[in-house]
Amino acid sequence: MKRLLSAFAPNRALSPASAALLALGQAATLVLLWLRAPPAVLPGPREVLAALRDLWWNQGLGRELWTSLSLSAQAVALSSAIALLLAWLTVVPFFRPLAAAASKGRFLGLVGVTFTFTLAVGGGHPLKLSLLTFGMSVFLLTAMSAEVAAVPRERFDHARTLRLGEWGAAFEVVVLGTSDRALEVIRQNAAIGWTLLTMVEGLSRSEGGVGALLLNQHKHFHLAAVFAVQLAILAVGLAQDAGLGLLRRVACPWAVLDLERSKP
Repeated sequence: MKRLLSAFAPNRALSPASAALLALGQAATLVLLWLRAPPAVLPGPREVLAALRDLWWNQGLGRELWTSLSLSAQAVALSSAIALLLAWLTVVPFFRPLAAAASKGRFLGLVGVTFTFTLAVGGGHPLKLSLLTFGMSVFLLTAMSAEVAAVPRERFDHARTLRLGEWGAAFEVVVLGTSDRALEVIRQNAAIGWTLLTMVEGLSRSEGGVGALLLNQHKHFHLAAVFAVQLAILAVGLAQDAGLGLLRRVACPWAVLDLERSKP
């Protein structure tokens, strides 16, 4: 009991068993609240599961999820390459104004730039990919530029003492030195991508996707089906997030060790 009570005190660590028990209790509370919610507000679990079964077997939910996952993976790869390159280049003064201006694109709505992208790349898959890549790149660039700016100057001085040139020091300190943070920012940005995905697939429905399916169900007021699609998106997003987290632990094991040392 004392261990569980420590969860209500700041800066306390919980054992894995206590943390699991706490998470189980919170999950059970959420399920109870769901069961007691008015049907007009939230459909019950049975209705959602029935809608999920119908969507999977009769309306091609699995196919739409694969379409959206493929689009998301392509956008993550492209946005990561563009944003990381530009963020790392901010060590060069010439690129700083360009990166700062590009990061301001996060305030632009995707609906407002659709016409411009349509003229540039056409419609269909290229349009959806370009819109999603743009939306993800500006957020990733903003976060990664802050990480690069936060690198201590002492690390560059240390690299110079090892007789590295300016470009060599920049590569060692900025590119390799922030690789763990880059993977974490990409992981967070991939989650942002799923929030943008439904909007992008709603703007261009030529290839389908869960976004188009979700909007169709919402249009016909199929509330249980809307929640079923949302649960499916949540499950796929969590699986993708776990995969990126595993990649970070494998590629940058020192980041996990640093996190463990920093725990109280």
